[in-house]
Amino acid sequence: MSQKRLEGKVAIVTGLGSGIGQACALMFARQGARVVSCDINAPAAEAVLAAARAEGLALDSVHPCDLTRPDDVRKLVDLTVDRHGGIDILVNAAAWGAFAFIEEMDFASQWKKTLAGELDVVFLACQAVWPHMQRRGGGSIVNFASANAYEALAGSGALAHCAGKGGVLAMTRQLAMEGGKHGIRANTISPALVVTGATKPRLDHEPGFRETVLSKMMIGRLGTPEDIAYCALYLASDEAGWVTAADFKLDGGATAW
Repeated sequence: MSQKRLEGKVAIVTGLGSGIGQACALMFARQGARVVSCDINAPAAEAVLAAARAEGLALDSVHPCDLTRPDDVRKLVDLTVDRHGGIDILVNAAAWGAFAFIEEMDFASQWKKTLAGELDVVFLACQAVWPHMQRRGGGSIVNFASANAYEALAGSGALAHCAGKGGVLAMTRQLAMEGGKHGIRANTISPALVVTGATKPRLDHEPGFRETVLSKMMIGRLGTPEDIAYCALYLASDEAGWVTAADFKLDGGATAW
């Protein structure tokens, strides 16, 4: 694409080290945004950052950064404002979840940690950027729910994940309402299973898992991080200026059966 759809925009994109966050950060920078990203995995973030800079992209990163810690989130936001003068876009791609069935799930290390890794990280980042978007006269927040906010994940212990992503879906609708008077838009993307560093080992090694996932998809392939990043790019851009409180199901048709 020759058009720079995010020219002049300042974006925070969490989760630089891999998967959807990496795809969004690179795509946004290639589309003209000045991007500040982060990751808890410092070596992974450093590798992506080096490649981006070699490409000449306007991309910075804070790492290691634990988005469940308010101080780390403030550090990310303060760096962005100090370096670029404001914030137009927030993409909350980073998340962490534990997968276990209810009878096996530990309350502290799995249930609570998943809700922190899927809900707290969104709340803290949104709260931190909110006043800066208000001063900017508006902005776009892109959060990630999941197909599992709508349906159970057959054969998988995804209880905490379903709860967390259902919470993101509901929270984002409320953010859209609260942000409307400030020109702040908030939307969600709900992917089905996307091939990332986190999901590939299970897809490759758990008998029958890939086949179970693909059996639900009308388009007979799994998603890629770039599939998701293109939707995030639209939602972050001025093209989506009348889009808020919306959820985009990017799932190959899996939830439409």
